[in-house]
Amino acid sequence: MSQNLQRTLTVLAAAVLLGSFCVFTVSENELAIRTQFREIVATGYGPGVHLKWPIDTVRKFERRIVSQSFEGETFLTSENRGLIVDYYVKWRIKDAARYSQAFGLDPSAAGQRLADIVKDGIKNAVAQRTLQQIVSAERTAFTGDMFDRASKSAESLGLELIDARVQKIGLPTDVESRVYASMQQSFGRLARQLRGEGEKDALRIRAEADRKRTEIISAASRDALKIRGEGDAKAAAIYNASYGRNPEFYAFYRSIQAYKNSLGKDGDLLVVSPDSEFFRYLRGSEGKR
Repeated sequence: MSQNLQRTLTVLAAAVLLGSFCVFTVSENELAIRTQFREIVATGYGPGVHLKWPIDTVRKFERRIVSQSFEGETFLTSENRGLIVDYYVKWRIKDAARYSQAFGLDPSAAGQRLADIVKDGIKNAVAQRTLQQIVSAERTAFTGDMFDRASKSAESLGLELIDARVQKIGLPTDVESRVYASMQQSFGRLARQLRGEGEKDALRIRAEADRKRTEIISAASRDALKIRGEGDAKAAAIYNASYGRNPEFYAFYRSIQAYKNSLGKDGDLLVVSPDSEFFRYLRGSEGKR
């Protein structure tokens, strides 16, 4: 091998080696910062290939969501009753520079710090409520304020709090039965109160309905009597007019109606004198005696 070729290969190897110190890559799941003598000089690198000085140091951090679960944490209510709470936290790195200044390269320290922040928030939320309020309310009702405060604290550390939620609420075994009995009595009193109020409203509504029914029936009966009286008056007026025109025909018609209603029915028995006025038109068409 000639000396010129050796020199060329040496120069190429040196160039490749130098290039490896001046280039770095960032994947889709990473965040990166560039430091020079432990001082941050650049952040916000996207996925791809980037350049740096040989004296620079590149730090990479996981940008995917981290999930952590915590079980058996004990909290005290406003009544000094112990609760055993299981909760979980989801977070990720949002600002690599702040994260590096706060925790360095230790992700476990960040997770523990965020878990302590969430734990303090749950502790304050539980301490402001009674056991009955916590059990009867939605879990998000007393964790909403905690989540807002924890998110602000996490942002100052370069973290983004994705979710923090209570999974399970339990009681110590020595007080569980006693607490359940107390809650059962409390809910029983509430049920009796609501039932009594419901019965009171039912009686009021039923009495109001009966009163309206009586008023409606009375008004209808009054109107019916009025209409019936007007009809009877008109009928009487028509009968009187007819009677006045032909009294003999009116008497004959009334007698025929009486015969129809009194005679020709099975089982009927009528005892009348033959010369009675009732048989007046049966003896002759003119109705003479």
